Order: sequence, then structure tokens, then C-alpha cells
Amino acid sequence: MAFMTTRIKVKDYDAWKSMFDTDPPEARKLALGHRLFRLIDDPNELMIVVEFETAEDAAAAREKLTESGVLERVTVVVAPALLDEVEAVAY
Repeated sequence: MAFMTTRIKVKDYDAWKSMFDTDPPEARKLALGHRLFRLIDDPNELMIVVEFETAEDAAAAREKLTESGVLERVTVVVAPALLDEVEAVAY
């Protein structure tokens, strides 16, 4: 599994979420799923984790996302990064 993570700050979570759900750049077209996290101290700051089957799919998604211009509408705290899962443990 591969993941793309991005940390952003938005002005209005509900407005941002409605746009996120439509996925204008189609960055999640090949995704297996995603998770959204909101900071407890600032619910307008988010961590987005999108899961892909391969690193190539994740890289293609990052390219679509960064080239689309949608990140210009938010404050990017951490640019889209690609991660390779090396361990997952549930307790």
C-alpha cells in the first residue's frame, strides 16, 4: 500500500469539504479510500490521508493534485507527500 498525505488549513471546513467530495482534479480516482483528520485545537486545520494500491498510483494522484491549482485555495501546511506502509498494527 502507498499513501499520499497532505496537511492544510482552510477558512471554512464545510465549504472546503463540499468541494473535496467532488474531487475536481480527480486525484482520488484510483484511490482505495481516504481518511480526514481535524486538529482538536483548530478544526480548520486538516490532515488528509489517501490510500492507493501502488506508489505509482499515489505519485500520479499527487501530480494531478499539485497541477490542478486546488491547493492554491487553501494554506498548505505540509505539501503532498508519498508514504510507503511498512507496518500496521491494531490494538
